[in-house]
Amino acid sequence: MGNGEFAGRDIERRRQKQRWLKKPWKRRKLKLKDKFDPLEGAPAGRGIVMEKKALEQKQPHSGLIKCVKVQLIKNGKVVTAFAPRSGAINYIDEHDEVEIDGLGGSQRGQMGSIPGVRYKVVKVNGVDLQMLVQKKKEKPKR
Repeated sequence: MGNGEFAGRDIERRRQKQRWLKKPWKRRKLKLKDKFDPLEGAPAGRGIVMEKKALEQKQPHSGLIKCVKVQLIKNGKVVTAFAPRSGAINYIDEHDEVEIDGLGGSQRGQMGSIPGVRYKVVKVNGVDLQMLVQKKKEKPKR
């Protein structure tokens, strides 16, 4: 296979074969994000807190990660979301409406030593969780 005057088709086919070896390109072409993403391609989503729980970190770290199980409003799927910062879990109660965001791992994946958790809580009942932890705002009473 040369790179001569009439080698255009060969070069194009070779490039196409190499592209399938690149993970981001392959995921995009096979539309894997649309098929398996609970948020269905959206950057954030809202849901209702089903339960609060603590997960153990993966090796070599030790400690408990405070998380909540959230049922999404748009499609009813249940995902686990991380409550960032210390003491943030105290401001989240069951049956609260929370907004979740991606945690920041590659391709919406898990991050660091948190096992299987791909989302974080951003808002609780429409109020920013960071403001609640810093005691700058109060959670609205129902």
